Amino acid sequence: MHKKKIASVTLLAMAALLTACGQNKGASSSKQVMKTAVTGEISSLDSSKYGDTISSETLQNSMEGLYRFDKKGQARLAGAVKVTKSKDQKVYTFTLRKNAKWSNGDPVTAQDYVTAWRRTVDPKNDSLDSDSYQVIKNGTDIVAGKKKVSSLGIKALGKYKLQVTLENPIQYLPDLLTGAQFYPQDTKIVKKYGSSYGTSSSKLVYNGPFTVSQWTGSNLKWTLKKNKTYWNAKSVSLSAVKVQVIKTTSTGLNLYKGGQLDYAPVDSDYVKQYEKNADYHTKTTPTNGYMVFNLKRKTTGNVHVRRAISLGVNKQELVKTVLHSGKAAQGFVASDFIYDENGKDYRTSAGKLMTYNLKQAQKEWALAKKQLGKSKITIELLTSDMDASKRVGEYLQSNLMENLPGLTVKLRSIPLKSRLADTSKHNFDMVYGTWQPSFQDPIDYLTIGGLFNLESDYKNSTFWKEINQAKSTYATQPAKRQASLIAAEKQLIQKDAFAAPLYQAGVSYLLKSKVTGFRLSPYGTVAYYWDVKIK
Repeated sequence: MHKKKIASVTLLAMAALLTACGQNKGASSSKQVMKTAVTGEISSLDSSKYGDTISSETLQNSMEGLYRFDKKGQARLAGAVKVTKSKDQKVYTFTLRKNAKWSNGDPVTAQDYVTAWRRTVDPKNDSLDSDSYQVIKNGTDIVAGKKKVSSLGIKALGKYKLQVTLENPIQYLPDLLTGAQFYPQDTKIVKKYGSSYGTSSSKLVYNGPFTVSQWTGSNLKWTLKKNKTYWNAKSVSLSAVKVQVIKTTSTGLNLYKGGQLDYAPVDSDYVKQYEKNADYHTKTTPTNGYMVFNLKRKTTGNVHVRRAISLGVNKQELVKTVLHSGKAAQGFVASDFIYDENGKDYRTSAGKLMTYNLKQAQKEWALAKKQLGKSKITIELLTSDMDASKRVGEYLQSNLMENLPGLTVKLRSIPLKSRLADTSKHNFDMVYGTWQPSFQDPIDYLTIGGLFNLESDYKNSTFWKEINQAKSTYATQPAKRQASLIAAEKQLIQKDAFAAPLYQAGVSYLLKSKVTGFRLSPYGTVAYYWDVKIK
């Protein structure tokens, strides 16, 4: 009986130990869950169709392309393990990672890149990021419907060998290819779901650090779960990221204070309230806040209207009284971001374009009213319904109506998904938005840059000549190339006022001290979670 009693005690102790181990494992797993907020909804998880920051952030955490940014913000090979270039620097051959898999177990192949890239340039898909493919051979002509999709400069040379051909040599290709618009798509899954691919989290598969679940296509909560099939899964500490859309800053901050969020964006009037908090972080980014005008409408098609509005916004006051972070724009290309071979900031070389000048704005406004034959003019400003966007919209409305006599600005604030759609369909007078670059080169700002309908609507021959020279003739001549880009920016922004630069965005947020390894993308507000660990 004594031996049986000892044995029983031993078994009970072992059972208790096993139970404790199980509980510890569960506790450890639950500890590695981050709760975070975003300011807008996902528009699409189809990397050929998305057009907003939140969708981009979700894709960048759940997908992986040929390159990925490292901890220092440098583009490093990720989905590829090797790359070679031709002598003329136009043809890149990538050897893909053979241990890369989709979350359904399928291998990530060269054909998956071909499938994705062709879908993005196909005019039928009306991609908001197709402009990014101007650098790829035949990209521009395909988007314009002048060449077949199959002629795009991408070819599968084998299961794990991919060839990319450029229109002209470029130095920023690695940075460019980190973008979500260049991610692969599982060819089998694309064929399975067709036009509904990426319309919910269950209608695609993932090859990045996390998978996405619980996004139905319109709901305001979803989860990033650690992707067990990711080739570098061992480096990912978080088991999940719980994401919810919080459109009002006050709501997010209340949830943060109540322990229901580990990360919360801070904007507008709340910056001053929290800037001395130990959890507060801020930095200026190369992200643009701007307005674009509809050239197809009579009023905003008038260049003097556009110049008056571009010059008539008190940008310093906007930053100081509404945003409380970032800085007033000096042009469309961000400052302190792009430098020439001598280390000089592009913005310094290009100068200040369309900064606040009330006297000149009112001269342009008088010319506009005379040409239009009106003493009173009404213009609608379209914004998203996010709290921060509406605040900026309200300031622009008030400031412009005060500065330009006879102007009435009407606001229309709608969900971001609808705002993007209306902008593409020319259903607006002028639209306010923000845009973060994809690579460190002025060409990104001047040909993509959130400049809706640029290709279709803006026909200035001087601008396009300078852009084409920068892309081709001067591709390997940095000084001449920059001179062309500066001339193009002056034509687009200063002379024709196609768009009105407002500010260079700052990003501010609260982050719990227990969260380590959290960082933002080098280009803006996209949050990276794959290096995060909860202490």
